[in-house]
This record gives sequence, structure tokens and C-alpha cells, in this order.
Amino acid sequence: MSQSTTTTGSPAEANTATFPAATVLGYPRIGPNRELKRALESFWAARTDVPALEDAAATLRTRTRARLAELGLARTGGAVPEASSFYDQVLDASYALGALPARFDGLAGLDLYFAAARGTSGDAGERAPLEMTKWFDTNYHYLVPEIGPGTTFRLDASRFVGPVREAAAEGLDTRPVVVGPVTYLLLSKAADDAPAGFEPLSRLGDLLPVYAELLRELRAAGASWVQLDESGLVADHLLDTATVSPADVHAAVKAAYRALATDLAAGVDRPAILLQASYGDLGTAWPVVAATDVEAVAVDLVRGALPAAPVPGLETKTVVAGVVDGHNIWRADLGAKADLVDAVAAATGAGAVAVGTSTSLQHVPHDVEPESWDDGTAAGAELDANLHAWLAFADQKVGEVVALGTALTDGRDAVADVLAAASAAVAGRRDAAGVRVDAVRARTAALQPGDFERGAHAERVTAQRERLGLPALPTTTIGSFPQTVEIRRARAAHARGELTTDAYEQAMRDEIARVVTLQEELGLDVLVHGEAERNDMVQYFAELLDGFAVTTNGWVQSYGSRCTRPSILWGDVSRPEPMTVRWAQYAQSLTEKPVKGMLTGPVTIMAWSFVRDDVPLAETANQIGLALRDEVVDLEAAGIAVVQVDEPALRELLPLRQADQAAYLDWSVGSFRLATAGVRPDTQVHTHLCYSEFGEVIGAIDGLDADVTSIEAARSRMEVVPELQDAGFSRGVGPGVYDIHSPRVPSVAEVTELLELAVKSVDPNLLWVNPDCGLKTRGYAETTPSLAHLVEAAHAVRATL
Repeated sequence: MSQSTTTTGSPAEANTATFPAATVLGYPRIGPNRELKRALESFWAARTDVPALEDAAATLRTRTRARLAELGLARTGGAVPEASSFYDQVLDASYALGALPARFDGLAGLDLYFAAARGTSGDAGERAPLEMTKWFDTNYHYLVPEIGPGTTFRLDASRFVGPVREAAAEGLDTRPVVVGPVTYLLLSKAADDAPAGFEPLSRLGDLLPVYAELLRELRAAGASWVQLDESGLVADHLLDTATVSPADVHAAVKAAYRALATDLAAGVDRPAILLQASYGDLGTAWPVVAATDVEAVAVDLVRGALPAAPVPGLETKTVVAGVVDGHNIWRADLGAKADLVDAVAAATGAGAVAVGTSTSLQHVPHDVEPESWDDGTAAGAELDANLHAWLAFADQKVGEVVALGTALTDGRDAVADVLAAASAAVAGRRDAAGVRVDAVRARTAALQPGDFERGAHAERVTAQRERLGLPALPTTTIGSFPQTVEIRRARAAHARGELTTDAYEQAMRDEIARVVTLQEELGLDVLVHGEAERNDMVQYFAELLDGFAVTTNGWVQSYGSRCTRPSILWGDVSRPEPMTVRWAQYAQSLTEKPVKGMLTGPVTIMAWSFVRDDVPLAETANQIGLALRDEVVDLEAAGIAVVQVDEPALRELLPLRQADQAAYLDWSVGSFRLATAGVRPDTQVHTHLCYSEFGEVIGAIDGLDADVTSIEAARSRMEVVPELQDAGFSRGVGPGVYDIHSPRVPSVAEVTELLELAVKSVDPNLLWVNPDCGLKTRGYAETTPSLAHLVEAAHAVRATL
């Protein structure tokens, strides 16, 4: 099957768009050496100006296009996606559509853009940023649009059109990537001034003319194709709500693409449209997208499936088969993937087939080749030669897509060596030592129901009150304190061998002592040791658990300039020795107040790692749960009275289709309970969840059986608290009272107001006072006054009880 040729337009002015045989839906945009991160943070710190930031971004865009062409994507026909962003693709859409809330009026350009992302304070005025939440079931965050009846849509296409013109000057016809209109509105929340029951999707008719204008401007800039992301079609939590039904969404898709895919013979010149739906199965939306007049449809065939029968309407379209996993880093079995590609035409009835990734490659690192690896000569390497051969980061995935595209157009013999090498790597991974460890499997196989139970909650509450003696509205933090320049320098010097282990550990103890003293001076009730010794809340544990590996430069964007370096979970997991006990024990020795032991939970360790795909997730979760159980028991034996096991990713991994959610919640909740059920009733177990919509998993949060749950709530102004009340949540809860992802210092009045909102819905005897999340990414200039205001607000509200 060869690639398709789609011709639209009037005879006088035709847009003949030939879709390429191979493409990717997006590419990492932070830079192979985090160039954009550094440029952004330098700009925010006022060390550079707007032209310098724009130049850095333009240089990175040029490098990205050249790299994708070098890897084999065609320079014409829109094979190369144009998907750069200063912060977030949803914010890019809000900015382009003029759909930012009125509180940002008076700002323009990047001042407006970054104010919406980060908020403003001081001389710039007090403006809260947009709410942040997770992008489908990934660890990427997006900024939630606020749409009301009065929101005015007005196009500013500069951030989309400019890169297309740059590419044209470089001799490339790139494909701009834009969040589609239906998904944009599904991801939006009703503005604060919207009437009860208002649904942002009701504004579709007002939004579509602006999208149509955007398409025309992109075509004028030289784009032959545009990619519109309609991944909302695979997510039941967006399709079926109190105000929207699947039928409503399907009708909206039909209306949207009836308007946008207007026949060019009518005199409307636009790019050909690639409608893509990633992260899951199109399901009942297959006939909906097939019936539109778009030229191509990209589907996720890693998480999703082919339709049961050919779909009428696809015979006039190209189906881009997303067979290469954009969401994980394992090398593909290209022979099996080629078989799947060959099946697409018959299964769908497509007029033509192309090869693509299942999602954007923004979720994986740039390139595996720069990673150090052990060939028998390298010292201190992060990856051994076997593991290195099993991996495919973004550049390698582009190579896989190109190879499959060549097999599609020229036959498999043209890439026989590539297919054989992929098969050998897959076989080598399957048979390698450590992938399966019999002792680990035997331990999980022997688990009994009692291993997941702690005993009566009421009994625990009484025992913990007697042991801890805390006041009403106890104050605490989520765990981490700022990672200062001095901490990072000491860690780097130790890694280079320039600082001895004894000297490094003394530096960490000094920092722990400083953090404990600061918390006592601020008047916090339950303290933390600050996690100075931890490079990352997952990587720290990955370096100490068997079955994991870490990278040196495998950075992935989480939001804005924030990057994480996901670990690689490649084999069966166990704990060789205690991981956190000595640090927690040292911190507790410095104070009479309780100090929390801090662990990352099994689901979050999995979600924020590249997890193995060769065993059921439930088995891996229980392996990690048992390793953490050993650590929790050791913390208790060392005298730690409060242990926090963070699960911020619990909602993140929830399957997008409701039919798959019960099984996930069963094993995910079970693994947390397995990790925490080994301690006495008077040891208080905390957990933390952040930056997700929690309404759908409140039952699961209760099922975790934690004694105290802290939850992100500040940006959404305590929206989750009434949901907890309605669900009858009867355990300790700490809804965050200030947003740590913004550099703003909240006032005492602001924190007090949020805390008073929480008191209206939560029994004060159950309420804790804490920030939204850990403080690692903030500086002490913001952290110290913010925590002082938190304590002052807590004391003020406590006095009214």
C-alpha cells in the first residue's frame, strides 16, 4: 500500500496535499540539552530579554526540523510536525484564540502568555494563574482554559504562523499541530462568572470561525497540512459528564469538521487536515471521524484497536497507523508492527495507509545514543550494553517509523536488516538476567488478603491522637524543601568524585538541620527533613531498588521549564537495603516534634518511570509495594511516628475508558495498601495527590485507607473539598492552601480565605493545613514567607473553632 494523494480545491488554485508514508505526531520540544528550559528560566529571572528568548526558541525549532529531516522524515508534504511551545500546547491555543480570562486584561505578548501560566504579583498586580492538571493519562501538565458565556474569541495566529514561515524559508513544508476545537472546549472549565450548568462546549459555534481563520492563515504561510488534536474523543471522563454526553461530543465533531473541512472548490483555501486522536481507542467515534471531510485520520494502535469492520467514509482518507509507542521507550518489534500496518487497510477500509507514532514523542527523551553505557571499558556508566540495545527514545522512534514507512512503500526486503536487528533486541531483552527473579515472583504469589489490611480506622485515630498530641488544624508541608544551588553543586561534585561520600553526607545533614530549624521557627506542627539528599522523588528510589536503571540525559518536559528524568523499570523489583531510614532518623533526633518519613508510592514510581511492558502492571505494582512495605516497617522501628507515601499519580494512570477503570483501581489501591499495612495502629500514614481531577477516584482515595490525605486544591479554589464532603470522606484531609507551582507569595488573607472555605465542608477535626505540593522547585525567598503566612492563617482560623 502506498501513501495517498489528496487533492482539494478549485481548478484555478488547488491545494494538492500528498500525505507522507511516515510521520510522527510531535517531538520533544525542550531541547536535547534542555536549551529551552535554560532560556525560559533566564528570561524569568530577568537575566535576558524577549529577543534573546525568541532567538533561543527559533534556534531550537530550526535544529529540530533539521534533525527530523536528517532522520528520514520527508521535507515536503507535512511529514515534519511543527509542535514547538514556550510552555504548553493548550495555553498556546488559548493565547491564539484570545480566550484568556479578563483578569489578564492590560497585558500583551509574552507578558500575557506567562502571566496566564505563572500568575503575577507585586508591582505587576495580583493575578492567579490558570489551573493546571494532567494531560490525559500522562505526567505532562496543561493549563486549563476558563470559558464562559462572555468569553470573546479573537485570533492571534503569530505563534503558529511564525514557525511555519521559518520552516518554509528553510525549504521545509511543516505540519503545524494545534489542539482541535472540540477537545479544546472539552478540556476547558466554566469560568467563575458562568451560570450554574454552563458547558464550554456550548461555545463551539462561536469558536469555529476563529479556527477557520487560523487554518486560512496557516495555508497562506505555506502549510499544506495541519494536525488538529482531538484526543478528547478517547476519554470517557470528557465524553460523559453531568453536562455532556457522547452523543453531544459526536455531534460537535460533525459540526466542527463540517465547518472547518469546507470544500476548497467553494473558494476557501486551507491546509489539508490530519485529525488525530491519541492515548486510547476511538471506539464508537470511528464512524464519526470517518464521516467528516478531513483528509486523514491518525489513530493510536498501541492503546487502541482497529475497528471490527471497515468504516464507511475512510475509503476517501488516509489512516495514519500509530503503531510505534510514543509513550514509552522500549524498542519495537518491527516485524510485528509491520504486520499490524499491513492489516490496517483491510480492517478500516482506508483509501491509503501511512505509519506514525501512537502519540506525540514529547513524552520520551530525545536520543538514547548520548547515554553512557557499559561496554566493558566505561567507568560509572548509567546503562549497561544490554539495556542500551533495548531502548528507543524519540530519535530512534523516528527511525522506526521511517523503516516501517519504507517497508510499506518498498517492501520489507528494503529494510530487512533493520527488522532483524529489532527482533534480536526484543529477544535479548526477554531472556536477560534480572528480567525475571524467581524469589520476587514467589513473594508476590504468596500474598494473602490480610497483607492488604491495617485494622479499624477508628482504633487508629484514637491511638494516633494519644501518640502525636497535635492541635486542631495541624500544619505541615508535603515533603521537599527548595533544592538550593549549594545542594545541587554538592551532588554534582560527589558524582564527579570531587567530593567524598563522607563530606557529601555531612553537607546533606547540615541542610537537614537547617530545614528542621526553619520549620520549628515558623511554627509548623509536623516536620519533614526536606529531602536534600534526593535528586528526584522517583529516581532516588530507582537508584536504590533492584530492577531499575537511570539515565544521564533522559529529560522529559513535565510543564513549562519543568523537566523530569524518568527512570527505566526493566526487571523484577526488590529492596536490597533500607533507603531512607537513616535520614529520617537523623532529622527526628533534632526535634521533639514528629518528623514524617517520606516515600514515593508504587503507582507513582510506575507512572513516573518508563515501566516494563512485558508483565501485567498489577504484578509490578505489588513488587514495588512489598519493597516499600519493608521500608515503612523499618521507619516505624526507627521511631518514626508519621510516614507519608505519596501517590500523586493515582488519578493520572486511570484508564481513559470506564470499562478498564475498575481493574486498575483494584490493583493500584491494593499496592498502596500493601506498602502501608504492616505498621501499628499508632503510626500515622499520610498520602499526597496532586494536579488531577479527583472526582472520579474519590472512592479509590478512601480505599487507600490512609489516615491523612493531602490534595492539590489552591488553583481550583477548593473545588475538590465539597466533592469529599458529598462522598462522606471521613479521614484526615489536607487540601492545599497555596499553589507552589507559581512564584507568587500568597497573602495571609488569601490563605485564610481558602482555609475558611475548607472548614465549611470538612470537619475541623479532620482538616490539615499544607501547601499544594512539595517545595523542591521554589526558592527560599518565596518559601519562607509563604509558609509563615500559612501558619499565621492556620492560627487565625484555629482560634475561631
